[in-house]
Amino acid sequence: MAVTPLVIDTDPGIDDALAILLALASPEVDLRLVTTVHGNVDLAQTTENALRVLHLAGRSDVPVAVGAATSLVVPQAERAGHVHGAAGLGGVVLPPSPASVDPRPAVVALADLLLASEEPVTVAAIGPLTNLALLLAVYPDAAARIGRLVVMGGSASRGGNVTAAAEFNVWADPEAAAVVFRAGLPTVMVGLDVTLPTVLTEAGIARFAAAGGVGSQAAAILRQYLDHARSSYGTDGVVVHDALALTEAIAPGTLHTVRRDVVVDTGASAARGQTLVDRRTVSAAPAAVEVAEGVDGPAAVEFLVSRLVAYGDGAGTPAGV
Repeated sequence: MAVTPLVIDTDPGIDDALAILLALASPEVDLRLVTTVHGNVDLAQTTENALRVLHLAGRSDVPVAVGAATSLVVPQAERAGHVHGAAGLGGVVLPPSPASVDPRPAVVALADLLLASEEPVTVAAIGPLTNLALLLAVYPDAAARIGRLVVMGGSASRGGNVTAAAEFNVWADPEAAAVVFRAGLPTVMVGLDVTLPTVLTEAGIARFAAAGGVGSQAAAILRQYLDHARSSYGTDGVVVHDALALTEAIAPGTLHTVRRDVVVDTGASAARGQTLVDRRTVSAAPAAVEVAEGVDGPAAVEFLVSRLVAYGDGAGTPAGV
């Protein structure tokens, strides 16, 4: 089986942590780099969280490079501690990692990896898109070597989740998202249209909690997320946005996509951060984006749960780690 080189650009975050664990439990991909960005919590905390999640999975060997601390133009108005906890992992304190961060800035580390790789690299961007916009500006030749860019962000038809119009990751840096979505990279937009219908229930969480080890820690991290979902939305489960994007990165074709033109609102109105998706027709434009519009939610959840269950018997951790 061909193994796809993978980079995760992330702002952990509860669902980001779950997405990282899913990638590490999936033999279809080889996680070669994690780059951190501002977003759910501040940059220092997202970086520390990334290191600790990798250590939890026994993969402190995966390099972590520190990225953008703030948005390109307008500083992010607020973090998401009310959802993810002040430190980003739902109040769970994971053991510190023995690893240090990569000495290179995230954009340099990513460019180096892309230019050196003999195979197309998939980049899963599951936080604000600041690092990717900087890569496009500073290292366009490296950015052009991205085999596939899977973005968790935006919404085609369901409005927003941080404002009436905007999804959080795009809202956190609309200017960066605008740069990325018009760059002509082979991009898949995994937005609220497919993430909101994909709900991980308490029963699913209980399955990997019972596996022990990494699974039980993942379940503990999800506890605050579950409480937030119950109190805010009345749901008996959590929407694991980033894990769904990683599922599409790991198993292309998981989501039904349609090629669309996407424009990001970068104005100062109430629509700031909205992804304006032209759903009238399939686009043939070079800069069009594959927009995820359909999902088999139960199958996607089962994919996640079964991979996390495998951590309980060591099957989710690569041999020799």
